[in-house]
Formats: sequence, structure tokens, C-alpha cells
Amino acid sequence: MPSKALILVDFENEWIDQNSDYFVGDVSRLIEKTNKLIDHCRKDGYKIIFTTHVEKDSDSEFASGSKNVEIISELKKQDSDVLITKNKISPFYGTNLEQELEGIEEVVIGGILTNLCVRSLAEDAYDRDFKITVIRDCCQAFDEETHAFTIKDLKATREEIEFLDLDEFITRSII
Repeated sequence: MPSKALILVDFENEWIDQNSDYFVGDVSRLIEKTNKLIDHCRKDGYKIIFTTHVEKDSDSEFASGSKNVEIISELKKQDSDVLITKNKISPFYGTNLEQELEGIEEVVIGGILTNLCVRSLAEDAYDRDFKITVIRDCCQAFDEETHAFTIKDLKATREEIEFLDLDEFITRSII
């Protein structure tokens, strides 16, 4: 049983739909890096967990059953990976994430939006005493300023959380 989990937060089509109010722009580099992260963690025996956000009673953004709440197809998700659907900001709230993390000691996090669902996951995992690593360049907000501030603020308020770029994480894992 793995003692580590990679949690990929809300990598769904809503963010890449140019007609959506939630369009975050070009995510090609983010997807490329995240796939490298997935490959590395899969090779190292991590449990891989994806979350998606679905808005209850929405018939437009993040609407249940729509293509926009599906995982971005370019990501290397496998059928054996866990998929958790959430309706609130925190991936823990009203989901079975806590049960999926039984026996897990360390979580590695990437996702969209850095300042919302990624932050909430990191804070809630922190409150549950997980060892946490956030992969900075596998997270994205609407703009770089918000992304950087969120990382800075989390670092200042929860100094036990580790913030690494993908290459740093991979290098550290190999050593």
C-alpha cells in the first residue's frame, strides 16, 4: 500500500474553454509539467488522485454531466486512478478523500486554481497532519501575481508545507 499520494486538483476542461468565464489561458506548459509529475509519481508507487469540481444546480459553468467537468484529455489519467467529484472549494468537504488517504503520510499537490481549491486542499491536509509538498509550476491561478501571493502566504502561515518546482521535486526524490 502506498504511503504517498499525488492529488491533482480540478484539471478540467472548464479552465481551457475559451467561451467560459473561467478560462485561465494557455495551459500547455502546465499540462506538460503535470504529465511529467504524474509519470514520476506513478513510477514511485504513489496513489494518484484527481478531483473535479461540479457546481450543484448549474446549467452553465462546471455543470454536472458537461464536457467542461471532464479531466483535460491531454493529462495522463489512467482508469486505475481515483477520481473524486466535489461541489465545494475543499476537496475534503463532502467527499471520500479522507478515506482514500487512509494510510497515506505524504501528499503532493498540483492543480487549478492555486488560490482557491489548491490552497484549500493544502490547508485542510495541513490540519490533518499530512506531510505536504506543493509543486509550484504544476499549479496555476488566473494570473502570476495571485499565484505567487498564494504560495508566499501559505509559506508564511504554514511553514511546514514544502513548495518546490517540478525539477527540484524530481531531483530530491531521486537522491
